[in-house]
Amino acid sequence: MSQDKEPRRRFLRQVLAIVPATTLATGATLTQSACSSQSAAPAASGQAYEPKYFTADEWRFVNAAVDRLIPADDLGPGALQADVPKFIDGQMETPFGHGKLWYMQGPFHTDQPPEMGYQLSLVPRDIYRHGIAACDAHCKKQYNKAFADLDHATQEAVLGDLEHAKIEFDAVPARTFFSYLLANTKEGFLSDPIHGGNKDMVGWKLVGFPGARADFMDWADQPNVKYPYGPVSISGKRG
Repeated sequence: MSQDKEPRRRFLRQVLAIVPATTLATGATLTQSACSSQSAAPAASGQAYEPKYFTADEWRFVNAAVDRLIPADDLGPGALQADVPKFIDGQMETPFGHGKLWYMQGPFHTDQPPEMGYQLSLVPRDIYRHGIAACDAHCKKQYNKAFADLDHATQEAVLGDLEHAKIEFDAVPARTFFSYLLANTKEGFLSDPIHGGNKDMVGWKLVGFPGARADFMDWADQPNVKYPYGPVSISGKRG
């Protein structure tokens, strides 16, 4: 996790710049995930969302972690307001979460170079389960508190240590766990709302992405002119 003070709008624009527009509109992956034929079912109006996969302690961790990765600030809502935890929980119940989209036969390795691709026996559900448990155990040993109970500065320090592999876990590499957490947080903030995140299209509004609009011909020959219309979801809902 970067320690620089660059505004998150620039960070998110950089993320958007390297992702095809079809990815953001359809909810396909920024890395390997969220390319499921299933979408997270919306919670009933006025009813608090109940996680389908995560336990209560895991749910507290996910909420606390994504809030540090994309916090709300003066530019607008963050990951919590965009329902990113709901998105991640929903993905755990899809073929992606169960590892059904990958080749998952051996041999398995934990020490292969990144260019060799994913080499572990764990599916995303297991990466989260083992990773959260290991991170909470580390925090309790180091700070006498679970991750969700730490102050924001300490939470950010822990996430930075995960990213840079300064903490060692037994069941899953800390850096692998962090990479999935970060990628899924970005996906939940920027994918189409039909997949359970990006509530009210706040992520798209932040970076100026128009969503699943069908026709941009009137603007193709107007460079540097701001697009005047709000985003539209695949469902037809307008932001």
